[in-house]
Amino acid sequence: MLSDIEIAQATKLKPIGEVAEKLAIQYEDLVPYGHHMAKLSPAYTDQLKRKADGKLILVTAMSPTPAGEGKTTTTIGLTDALNHIGKKALVCIREPSLGPVFGIKGGAAGGGYAQVVPMENINLHFTGDFHAITAANNLLAALIDNHIHHGNTLDIDLEKISWRRCVDMNDRALRNIELHQIRHETKSGFDISVASEVMAVFCLAESLSDLKKRLGNIQVARSTAGKPILASDLQAEGAMTALLKDAFQPNLVQTLEHNPAIIHGGPFANIAHGCNSVAASKAALKMADYVVTEAGFGADLGAEKFFDIKCRQSGLKPDAVVIVATIRALKYHGGVELQDLNNEDIDNLNIGINNLKRHINNLHEQFGMQAVVAINHFTHDTQAEVEAVKAAVEALGSTAVVCKHWAEGGKGAVDLANEVVRVIDAQASQFKLLYPDDAPLLSKIETIAQKIYGAASVELSEQAAAQLETLSKDYSHFQVCIAKTQYSFSTDPKARNAPTGHTLAVTELRLSHGAGFIVVICGSIMIMPGLPKQPASIGIDVDTEGNITGLS
Repeated sequence: MLSDIEIAQATKLKPIGEVAEKLAIQYEDLVPYGHHMAKLSPAYTDQLKRKADGKLILVTAMSPTPAGEGKTTTTIGLTDALNHIGKKALVCIREPSLGPVFGIKGGAAGGGYAQVVPMENINLHFTGDFHAITAANNLLAALIDNHIHHGNTLDIDLEKISWRRCVDMNDRALRNIELHQIRHETKSGFDISVASEVMAVFCLAESLSDLKKRLGNIQVARSTAGKPILASDLQAEGAMTALLKDAFQPNLVQTLEHNPAIIHGGPFANIAHGCNSVAASKAALKMADYVVTEAGFGADLGAEKFFDIKCRQSGLKPDAVVIVATIRALKYHGGVELQDLNNEDIDNLNIGINNLKRHINNLHEQFGMQAVVAINHFTHDTQAEVEAVKAAVEALGSTAVVCKHWAEGGKGAVDLANEVVRVIDAQASQFKLLYPDDAPLLSKIETIAQKIYGAASVELSEQAAAQLETLSKDYSHFQVCIAKTQYSFSTDPKARNAPTGHTLAVTELRLSHGAGFIVVICGSIMIMPGLPKQPASIGIDVDTEGNITGLS
């Protein structure tokens, strides 16, 4: 079997103008970045607002495992399959971060014959969007220190500066730093760029004016009297928007089957909401009859935030949900260890299916969405195992479809595409939000913990309780963005399957004032990851002709 990079290199890319023609986009409506990538021009995206919306399909997944599930690959494969059956479909996903590319996870451009290309560009610098976000973040940090240096007329409390610098790389040495300046010394640190509030703001804004307003609303510190200090107090929002002006326009590329793909934005799925930009999603819905998007991690984190944050703030309404599962991952949740996952094991598979059932029930009961299960096929899956999953899913009133898009491209997911279209045509979306805007912050946290995670209670640390009391005075209308491990419904990453009766331990609350949500930290969440002992970067190289190898 060819590697991802060999598959991508073996497929001749079409000029981006030809790809755009599938969406009736004129070449003058593009801002080309070479032959195979482009941004949509501001004039084009502005005139799109007069068109009707297509159907929005969310791809989410069961709880992630080391065995892998293939959510992005399925998102791309489903889009190719929809086009294969004659539908006008467009994939709309996040941009990869350099940290995971060079760390453990690798790239995020799909895999096998279900990829977005040129994958090397997409996984590396792409069109420079993340660099612009990093620059805007660090400009704000520099303006804070500069203001203090020149007299601190805002009376910023040096111990209450919450704004940190960022870099789009895994660099544990930068987690904690000391700033030594002539008139003051402070402790600070770096976050990875995808964890910056600038990224979250960028992906929730609907226009440049909205972006500038949200950037100005970012809280960076408090005064010695306890007054919030915003980016607008430093008159930073104009310059920050100038840095982000070009980056704000969605990026157009293609799949291996030359179908159009929009890739834009990429907030962390733990510390933020883990979805591509609202601007890209809304533009895509005007450009195609079916838009396939995804949310980070499993449905308990990604789908919940997609619904309760992105959809709530933007007014987006999903028409269907696909939940990705693999036989291997289900057996892992049933107690099978990694080295034994290729062996047939119906008993432990049936135990692990409870994880998938919990996600399906949550989507249906809590959000009003009927889920179609995509069984992402692996070569060692047996027919008996496939039938066991299908029977369990059908008992819940849903359908499970075997997909082979990694090996076969769009034609390998045709059954999934047909089932998704059938579900959309059969009934209008019954989508609903999990909690009302005016519910107290603690009630919102408890609702997610109990109804989505299966927790019995929420326990706040002394620090979190004090922060909750303070934040509830002015920000009770904000959404809550739970930051916890992605590997379990609980806060214990080793608690597989579908645990119940556990306690959601909240250690800290953080205000994302510009983004409009409260980050609820549960356990230890890394906002500046480190590299593993054998980082993926070791295998990446460039040959004498300039071809990048080892990137996946």
